[in-house]
Amino acid sequence: MRELTEQEQIRREKLENIKKYTNPYPDKYERTHTLKEAKQLNDGTTDVKIAGRIIFMRKMGKLSFVKIRDLEGDMQLELKIDTVTEEKYEFFKKYIDTGDFIGAQGEIFTTQTGEKTLRVINFEFLGKALRPLPEKFHGLQDTELKYRERYVDLITNEESRKVFLGRSKLYAFIHKYLGEHGFLEVETPIIQTAVSGASAKPFFTHHNALDIDCNLRIAPEIYLKECIAGGFDKVYEVAKCFRNEGMDTEHLQEFTQIEWYCAYWNFEDNIKFYSNFIRELIKELTGNTTIEYKENILDFGKENWPRLNYTEEMTKILGFEFLDIEDPIKLKEKIIEQGLYTETELENYKSISQIIDFIYKRKIRETIIEPTIIYNYPASLIPLARRNDLDQRRIDVFQVVACGTELCKAYSELVNPEIQRNNFIEQLKAKEQGDDETMDLDENFLLAMEQGMPPISGLGFGIDRLMMLIFNQESVRDVVLFPIMKPEN
Repeated sequence: MRELTEQEQIRREKLENIKKYTNPYPDKYERTHTLKEAKQLNDGTTDVKIAGRIIFMRKMGKLSFVKIRDLEGDMQLELKIDTVTEEKYEFFKKYIDTGDFIGAQGEIFTTQTGEKTLRVINFEFLGKALRPLPEKFHGLQDTELKYRERYVDLITNEESRKVFLGRSKLYAFIHKYLGEHGFLEVETPIIQTAVSGASAKPFFTHHNALDIDCNLRIAPEIYLKECIAGGFDKVYEVAKCFRNEGMDTEHLQEFTQIEWYCAYWNFEDNIKFYSNFIRELIKELTGNTTIEYKENILDFGKENWPRLNYTEEMTKILGFEFLDIEDPIKLKEKIIEQGLYTETELENYKSISQIIDFIYKRKIRETIIEPTIIYNYPASLIPLARRNDLDQRRIDVFQVVACGTELCKAYSELVNPEIQRNNFIEQLKAKEQGDDETMDLDENFLLAMEQGMPPISGLGFGIDRLMMLIFNQESVRDVVLFPIMKPEN
């Protein structure tokens, strides 16, 4: 057990004294209003009962002021010795600290400085904080400690409270918007028996009861499309996904993804739907369709966003027709000949899809600032997408990118089981070449496809990355309540 600080020891001694007067951890307190609601009340409103954590106190002889806080607001309390009784006032002065919880009853008034205040006629002690808040309530300055002790960060940091209130409102909006447009929410397995739905390195685990090796979900796509095969015309899931890959400011191994699928749509229908969805979402969370991210002003309110043709742009950058090359070694040789990258820089990329994606992210995606629709992708990148009718080397895919960040990916889904099987076989070949982010050959999914599927378009996006953009945060950890951290020694 760690050694207690002097302040922590003093607070424990106060707790023992509080026990002589009252239960320091009561089971409930009946509020009439939240602090946000109480601040809207008219002066003279009586019998108001509010509660919160004490974040500031100014204790004086016969008159003291206290500021309490809950998630959405704070409010000042006025305590007078002749109003709350001498005994309770002495109890307050001796034993109550910042960080403690208190419930207060009284009358609303406004001070001469214009601050809405509760004139307290009675209060109840609701919980002792055995650790003090950070010095001067400026919040946690140590970034790592902020992530480890998110509860302290939320108490002391208004920006963090704004972000995570926004995240809760984002979930509420998603369910409301999709529900109003006929989408049904479902749940699909997190523990799976085939790696599929995206190109990513999975986490593996063992199912003891069935004695089989399994993987954690990297994307919900496969099962959601099986729902379409079963008769769900519009379906979506808020899905926890897991990818055992590197960590940086835009990636965590555990993240939340939204995917929706609609029968009889193509990817152009999804472009229209997503454009309206994101506009309404940003307006709901910020009151505007224009946001600031990394000193860039991004306008999501435009009716038509710019479009960029992926394969045409890549051909310009590479200087040759890369769609004709099927051997990753030959593709690397051509890239090196062009002087774009060295052999060392390409060393870690084993398959055609890995090499192409590497160049795209550095030569195209990083340069895009305003919201842009990127479309017309090479077929090697996404084995679950529908081939273009005019050129089988391309797929009907689009992404929205802003400030170099991918906001969503969507496509017309591949529903032809013969082509899908061939694509899975190509994935196995890529795995043999050393690509550890390929999909398995999923026979259960192929059975569903053979049962018959209508035309489908699906779309997915990560909640965390979108939150970073909307609330202008530096790291994905700033928008995840409890990001995984390496244990302290």
